[in-house]
Amino acid sequence: MLKVAVGHSEDPDSQGAIEEVLAQCIKALTGNLPQAGLLFAAIDFEHSLILQAINQMFPEIELIGCTTDGEMSSILGFQQDSLTLMLFCSDTVEIHAGVGYETKENPLTAAQQAVQQATENSSTPPKLCITLPASYTADGSITSSDAILSGLELALGSQIPIIGGMAGDQFRMQTTYQFCRTEVLTDALPVLIFSGDLQFSYGKGCGLQPIGNKSIVTKSQGTVLYEIDGKPALEFYQRYLGDRLPSPENGLAVYEQDSEYYYMRVPNSCDPETGSINFLCNIPEQAVVQVTESSRNEIIAAAETSLKMALENYPGTEPEAVLLFSCCCRRWILGTRAKEEFNLVKNVLEQTIPICGFYTYGEFVPMNLQGLNYYHQETFVSLILGTK
Repeated sequence: MLKVAVGHSEDPDSQGAIEEVLAQCIKALTGNLPQAGLLFAAIDFEHSLILQAINQMFPEIELIGCTTDGEMSSILGFQQDSLTLMLFCSDTVEIHAGVGYETKENPLTAAQQAVQQATENSSTPPKLCITLPASYTADGSITSSDAILSGLELALGSQIPIIGGMAGDQFRMQTTYQFCRTEVLTDALPVLIFSGDLQFSYGKGCGLQPIGNKSIVTKSQGTVLYEIDGKPALEFYQRYLGDRLPSPENGLAVYEQDSEYYYMRVPNSCDPETGSINFLCNIPEQAVVQVTESSRNEIIAAAETSLKMALENYPGTEPEAVLLFSCCCRRWILGTRAKEEFNLVKNVLEQTIPICGFYTYGEFVPMNLQGLNYYHQETFVSLILGTK
């Protein structure tokens, strides 16, 4: 059995918001006591007050969460400046929270801490890891998503799906917050690990379409891309964009080895003197890449692609919950049409299922069914949960 409840409030007052959210959840729980939860909150709430209120209501709850760039739920749909909570009850699924600290300086150690804490009280092996790491820390610096993913895989094993998103701060790009039980943190790696009688599936969609020829990254260092096919990266982009500067609307598709699967990387700024482009994540040398172009209709349609992929791969009969992770760059490109992503997903679901999610600063999901874990950008991720 897996019982799931969702609460969602757009009340700007922290006390009023959490009281409304908890009232909605308690009603949906129908007397069941939750063992775990996920909290997604806008940046300006009093987060410590909210966590204390949840802990007072459910003292033993295994809770993680983060700040966002927008929130989604089956209660209020797509919102900004809101608070949403998903709670889990089960007598056959084990769910445990863990957190690692100093993620920017020691991502491998932080991942080991988080996983060890989350698994030390579990009686069954991990099946699924949901993670909501820091992106921007208190000093405005950026954590390494690649290193975070590597650390989690070392601690869990590469065969365990890692799904989730980097914490956001409403596009301020300054400081993001993470939550674990009653702690409000700024440089942390929280995880929620599921084991036992769990059925789940996932899907992803992007909607940005590669154009032109595939090319090779011939010089890069960290997040800075210097050369593609031996020529300045900016010159490569201008071949397709003309005088327009690289932007999220023309992200870079990076291919997985020799396959047709690719993950996205977002250009952030460029240097006309050197011809280099700075991205929001590392670009490996010798990677095969293509520039992409975007259409709002295709970006929105990718949300449906993501959910349908998850539904087709779901091994159970009746899903109990849906979690959604969509990139802040998608919301930025879509503008006033951002709400259409959630509306499309909700219309695909034939029955009423609790839904919860947020707009992230980057997404974690395997490339395909039984595939390797990857860090993505500009991607819409769907996760379906249930039991046998």
